[in-house]
Amino acid sequence: MKLINSEENLKLDSKFLVGAVIGLMKQDISARYKKTGEVTDKDWEFCEQIDWHPVDELPMKKSYIKELKEAEKGPHSKFTLEKLDKLMKLE
Repeated sequence: MKLINSEENLKLDSKFLVGAVIGLMKQDISARYKKTGEVTDKDWEFCEQIDWHPVDELPMKKSYIKELKEAEKGPHSKFTLEKLDKLMKLE
């Protein structure tokens, strides 16, 4: 991907720049979140706009992995949307 489009005038590739800025902001917010365990109001606004949270970057807890593996071993059955709606009392 080119940063500068060399046709006509020198124009910056805005899609590339947006991706780079978002990546840097996520990196900064993640680093601060790992240190403090908190997200500022300004950071939270950014996170909401891109549908992301710094906890998404953390490794999954071993206890949660264990729960998922145990649930995977349990009985499962297929559900139709109608059956699920009825179970959730949405009908």
